[in-house]
Amino acid sequence: MAGPAGRLDAVLVCGGRWHDFDHARLRLLEMLGDHPRVRTRVYQDYDCVPALEQADLLVSYTCDVRPRPAQRDALARFTARGGRWLALHGTNSVIEAPAPGGPRMFSTPRLLGQLAEVLGSQFLAHPPIEPYEVRVTRPDHPLVAGIEPFTVTDELYVCELHGELEVLLHAEYTGPCRGFEEGDTAALDGAARPVLYLKRHGLGEVCYFTLGHCRGRYDMQDLGVDDTGRVDRGPWETPEFLTVLGRCLERVVGAERPVTVPAAH
Repeated sequence: MAGPAGRLDAVLVCGGRWHDFDHARLRLLEMLGDHPRVRTRVYQDYDCVPALEQADLLVSYTCDVRPRPAQRDALARFTARGGRWLALHGTNSVIEAPAPGGPRMFSTPRLLGQLAEVLGSQFLAHPPIEPYEVRVTRPDHPLVAGIEPFTVTDELYVCELHGELEVLLHAEYTGPCRGFEEGDTAALDGAARPVLYLKRHGLGEVCYFTLGHCRGRYDMQDLGVDDTGRVDRGPWETPEFLTVLGRCLERVVGAERPVTVPAAH
């Protein structure tokens, strides 16, 4: 059940590498602000276990943010007890950057532990950022009802999948993902790439939306690019993305408050 007067407590985790988290954070807070009964606490990483233990919903937009074992346990516990988690873009990523002076090759070690199963996927690679078509897998589902296939400029995620997923949007891609250690083989299986899916875990649910890339001019400096010379807003300027994202937020906000259980000691 919701708190007094119907209040819902939200946790927003927004931070990491190689993206414009200021832009994404502002846009997500604006959208959460459209729901007056939601009160949001904001973090850059998963050092938010006490807030998570009391939260009704979690929204995450990260890249290469690696929760520690106790934090992974808290995230799994939050979902299992009935929490709703809207996970965006690189939440499922663990990415090792190339060594200085070495080949420009990124690796994606399996360091999420049980969280990959909770989320339903782990990022492996993506082809170059360019426009691609997103197709509707389940046109009868309320999250995507009335949405026609649309073109978006984003990172097309190729992921290792875990568990049973209810895929609502997908993209087609078979080809190399250059610059990633597994990029020459990960995307050659001919499978559809989930773009939006639902994944049950215990009493709760993860709603995973792989779209959401954005990057400012100064977000690649740790890779030796002081100024990219451009600002990329990607899907944040695509009406279909914003419509579906708004519906996903409605879904997690509409969830009843999960039963609070004591934190493990």
